[in-house]
Amino acid sequence: MDQCKMCERPLTIMIDWDDEASDPDQAGASSENEVPDSVELQCGCFFHWQCLLDAYEITRCPSCSKDVLNRAASGDGRILCNVNNEGGLQEAFDILPILKEESFLKAFPEERKARAFLEFCAEGDVGAILNLVKGGEGEDDDFSMDGGDHAEGAAKPIDVLRYQDPTGSLDTGLHVAIRNGQEEVVWLLLLLASSLELHRFPPDVIQAAETLGAIRADQAGKVDVRVLENAEHMTAANLAQKLGGKWEAWTATGRLKFVWDGILPVMF
Repeated sequence: MDQCKMCERPLTIMIDWDDEASDPDQAGASSENEVPDSVELQCGCFFHWQCLLDAYEITRCPSCSKDVLNRAASGDGRILCNVNNEGGLQEAFDILPILKEESFLKAFPEERKARAFLEFCAEGDVGAILNLVKGGEGEDDDFSMDGGDHAEGAAKPIDVLRYQDPTGSLDTGLHVAIRNGQEEVVWLLLLLASSLELHRFPPDVIQAAETLGAIRADQAGKVDVRVLENAEHMTAANLAQKLGGKWEAWTATGRLKFVWDGILPVMF
């Protein structure tokens, strides 16, 4: 039986099955708590998923040092592998984006919550966004809901509501929500991180926000999230206009556009 090249243990992992969702008979493992956990690179080396993430060396196998990057004519690269876990076997899975993300978080661990925030915006998980934002207040010196004051000499906390993806796109959560068609998240971010007048929110949105405990903080001195541009120099309003579809109504109302005395502010 193949073993992990890093820890030299069998390519399985013990997990606790959820009482409602467990189905050990479909796990294909030797016991109800043991499931496959293997990543096979093109060089033929096997790893546990976490062992590979921990040992990642950009384009080379951390065991045999062979180059495992597939380069396309366009210049884009992929690392194709076979992944076998509790969800079954996935062949020719491109693991490179996940490895890059993990490397980034190793270098900047304080960004982990903010990255999770962007994922929740993409998934439309309003509850998770609120839990993360509320949980960050007073809990983590590197994390802030509003980018407020912090101790002298300490690292500036991350303003998650205005966080911009530094790995290339510079998208805010508002950009991400628009890209993924998540209107509820857009309303939430406009409430928490913009100065859009409250009378411009539908009554049912305000009522739902109050039920969830989503309360707008004082926006004085804070950057309106609608002003922020991504790497393509597009604000959220620009992106919505480009995508069209459901966002046509949004652009028509002007809710996504920040206007200062009738003139859009210049971004430097």
